[in-house]
Amino acid sequence: MKGRAIIYSAKELAWVKAHSRDPRRKMHQNFVAVFSRPDVAPTNINSLCKRMGWMTGRNGCFPKGQMPHNKGQKMAFNANSAATRFKTGIVPQNIKPLWSERIGKSGYIEMKVPEVNPYTGHSTRYRLKHIWLWEKANGPIPEGMALKSRDGDRTNAAPENWTAVPRAILPRLNGRRWSRGYDKAPAELKPAIMAVTKLEHAAREAMKAKEGTE
Repeated sequence: MKGRAIIYSAKELAWVKAHSRDPRRKMHQNFVAVFSRPDVAPTNINSLCKRMGWMTGRNGCFPKGQMPHNKGQKMAFNANSAATRFKTGIVPQNIKPLWSERIGKSGYIEMKVPEVNPYTGHSTRYRLKHIWLWEKANGPIPEGMALKSRDGDRTNAAPENWTAVPRAILPRLNGRRWSRGYDKAPAELKPAIMAVTKLEHAAREAMKAKEGTE
């Protein structure tokens, strides 16, 4: 009865535990028949097993080595399904051609390049256009460095507009705290802001090195 605790004897609990791997509906029917307990509903038996941790052992997955029942069978023909399937050799309309560009969430241009995607194995992937072009002209970005736009325009991907700077100075140039607002600064002030920020960074690194040797 709803709202009233179901009391089980030790013998009944032992029986339920011993039959916990049986299908719940079948186990309930047998339990009621064996112990004459019409007051016990299937939900009561199910709740009891959950509380006691007496699970069926089934997780819905095929056991290792078991063959699916439909292996080797062909899907039944369905005219509506067949009419909407891709035909061999047809390229979906939403596939972008090589060198296609798009603006990413961070405001940088992303370009589709002929480079294997390490995550999917596909022969093409999107990369940041300014990094791709800069590396083609200058080689890989040195470790600990990052590319910074000289004019502050993230969409100007020309290699000469980007310079490799210590990654640690990026927050000083345009971070949320202690920022010098490099990107929005007048063009004539940008070289001075960059130079001062680099000097400060070099001084901090030198101080760290000195403290490490003492």
